[in-house]
Amino acid sequence: MSLLRKKDVHQMMAASQGAGVLRKELSAFDLTMLGIGAIIGTGIFVLTGTGATVAGPGLVLSFIIGAIACGFAALCYAEFAAMLPVSGSTYTYAYATLGELVAWIIGWDLMLEYLLASSAVSVGWSGYFQSLLAGFGVHLPDALTAAAGARPGVDTIFNLPAFVIAMLVTALLAFGIKESKRVNNVVVLIKVAVVLVFIAVAVWHVKPANWSPALPYGMDGVFHGAAIVFFSFLGFDAVTCAAEEVKNPDKDIPRGVLWSLGICSLLYVVVSAIMTGIVPYMQFKGIDHPVSLALQVAKLDWFAGFVDLGAILGMLTVILVMTYGQTRILFAMSRDGLLPKIFSDVHPKYGTPYKATWLIGSIIALIAGFVPLGTLAELVNIGTLAAFSLIAAAIIVLRKREPNLPRKFHCPGVPYVPALAIVFCVFLMGQLSWLTWVCFAVWLLIGLVVYFGYSRQRSLLHKA
Repeated sequence: MSLLRKKDVHQMMAASQGAGVLRKELSAFDLTMLGIGAIIGTGIFVLTGTGATVAGPGLVLSFIIGAIACGFAALCYAEFAAMLPVSGSTYTYAYATLGELVAWIIGWDLMLEYLLASSAVSVGWSGYFQSLLAGFGVHLPDALTAAAGARPGVDTIFNLPAFVIAMLVTALLAFGIKESKRVNNVVVLIKVAVVLVFIAVAVWHVKPANWSPALPYGMDGVFHGAAIVFFSFLGFDAVTCAAEEVKNPDKDIPRGVLWSLGICSLLYVVVSAIMTGIVPYMQFKGIDHPVSLALQVAKLDWFAGFVDLGAILGMLTVILVMTYGQTRILFAMSRDGLLPKIFSDVHPKYGTPYKATWLIGSIIALIAGFVPLGTLAELVNIGTLAAFSLIAAAIIVLRKREPNLPRKFHCPGVPYVPALAIVFCVFLMGQLSWLTWVCFAVWLLIGLVVYFGYSRQRSLLHKA
């Protein structure tokens, strides 16, 4: 039964108010900007191309399916985050409801999600940065433009721009959430403006003939595309990682989660429809800057540079928020004794878990430098989908076990909405490749070894 030991909700709240806590600096607007900062980036600027190669014009349906799955999960997240405004997101919620072993597995899943998401976006950022440089006649040596094997026929070794941007974001996060928040808010506004201008300019160059056939790979292609572009919606998850740093968590966290998801879903559907209407879907294969390609095909080269700049700024916020989410997961697990205490040390001046930040940032940078984008995207999704499924189950469990627990936000339609979240997430997991499942199983096995070999005996609940 020690594997199912749970943390007391009231003790968790007390711990978040004690010594060595994170500073409360965020409002509902900041959370919405944080969510948009994480959501809009790779989905529009990178994965629209990857998804189009497997779904064709049906990519629009892929985004709608992904948005529906995330919408059900987001309602579950909103209830938990308003009820338990402490760091750790899904990991923390599971610890209070499903027990320590399940919480550990979710936390371990989230490490996979955020580590690889930040790395994948850094790789996408590198593609747009190099595209912008090329516009000025500047070209990096081929060996430093991508990971080995990422570009067929080109001898690549290491993605230097991806490594550098990941380390710069790490430094920014180490210096404080207030500074990071300001940078994020400004850049998000610029990014959304670029996307809206793209829609206004590019819509006049759509050729409806490019939408035929609408489903060249059938619904299988649409579902596979949904499993890939699901990665695009991960930002709302990262919003809940900021719960402990929110001024008014009861109201602001649900607003931040739902507002950011709704705005971004609408933009995704519109942009994917325009892009597949401009460029025949086959031409997106192997392209890591698809929006620029669409503008080039539409003979809007004068605007392509602005889009590259918007993508560079926009994807910067995705890296920032995903890296931020990873450090807060690590912080929470360390504070519970499941990982070494060094990861929950808070800087006396900046109020950040700076040791965890530098460690995670360095790992992200190295992965971005050496691993191709396609490999990263699917691994991110399977870990996220597993975590979403478990948190939806936790909502059902907690409603039955603790019906009188104070809830500032109620997920509607329990148990049906959480059940739909589980169905959608498990279905999308089934669309991923067998190699992704093998890698995921290996990652979970490593996590179980760490838990039984180190974490279980050092857990604060075990000591108590």
